[in-house]
Amino acid sequence: MCLAIPGKIVNIDVKNAWNRSGVVDFGGVTRDVNLTCVPEAMPGDYVLVHVGMAISSIDAEEAQQVFAYLREIGELAELEPVQEPEQ
Repeated sequence: MCLAIPGKIVNIDVKNAWNRSGVVDFGGVTRDVNLTCVPEAMPGDYVLVHVGMAISSIDAEEAQQVFAYLREIGELAELEPVQEPEQ
């Protein structure tokens, strides 16, 4: 199944009009994301990200609802930071 995961834009790097990218926070884990398809999105906005590309903007409340659902069904494991075992 393919999912788009909500994330909050931390910063944006605009190299040119066709190459807009930025850092997106997925509940504590950050990733570089292509933001070309959401030219209206600004730092602090939430976007839906699919395979490294933001495909649409969403509001904060909807993003939190999606995160809660994904946690409930156990689909956030790949975004969770890896815990080092205690020695």
